[in-house]
Amino acid sequence: MTEETFAKKRDEVLQAMITFDAGDAKRIQHFLKVYTYATLLGRQEGLHAEVQQTLELAAILHDIGIHAAEAKYRSAAGIYQEKEGPAPARKLLEEVSGIPNTMVERICYLIGHHHHTYKDVDGADYQLLLEADFLVNAYEDALSPKAILAFRENVFRTASGTAMLNAVYGLD
Repeated sequence: MTEETFAKKRDEVLQAMITFDAGDAKRIQHFLKVYTYATLLGRQEGLHAEVQQTLELAAILHDIGIHAAEAKYRSAAGIYQEKEGPAPARKLLEEVSGIPNTMVERICYLIGHHHHTYKDVDGADYQLLLEADFLVNAYEDALSPKAILAFRENVFRTASGTAMLNAVYGLD
């Protein structure tokens, strides 16, 4: 997909996700921050255009299952978001015509695996989604420096993500 075409599709997805989360400013702010970090990190890592596009859309939609998880399980736990997220993501993406099916499938896979599955990370889009989400979650959850360092050592793999984490949280 050309950059111009993608920009239009991305903006449609952003608006659709804001509408999906209408009235939930905290979650809208969260996915916008994750999207911003993911976009920046993907560019810094020099991702191929299709992988970058997949990463950006996955970052926008990564927590789309949270409302369904809260309704069904009375919990926003990541494992429930992973179960409930792919279906509404697929529906939203299919409503934005022109997004390739292979990209939709990959985005749904990333949404279904990004919370607790830090092993067997298969692809730069997956790795950078984990890193971008953690950059935001660490702040929003007020994690201790010790917890941030542990996550860096166990999960972060990219030079850009590690440098960003170190800069944001003043780590050595």
